[in-house]
Amino acid sequence: MIGEGNFIYLAILGMALTTYATRLAGYWLLQGTEIKGRFKAALEAVPPAILTAVIAPTVFLQGPAEMISGAITLGAALLKLPLLATIAIGVGSVAILRMAL
Repeated sequence: MIGEGNFIYLAILGMALTTYATRLAGYWLLQGTEIKGRFKAALEAVPPAILTAVIAPTVFLQGPAEMISGAITLGAALLKLPLLATIAIGVGSVAILRMAL
């Protein structure tokens, strides 16, 4: 019998396998296909779109500190700062704003 705590590990393993399978399926479906033009642009737009869909509810539904720090982080990203610096600015600004507000 599987213990209750082991279900967590099974869930993580299942999610990892599913993620890996979708990547493999993408490569398999597109093998031999030249990706260019609008199709390439559409594929390149997917990761930012997913990140926006995940992050936007948190930014807009939590409170003023999160909204302001979201705008600060967006500004840092638009300045083309390195990813680690942008993340540090976002985390730091939300922490400071939560204490201040």
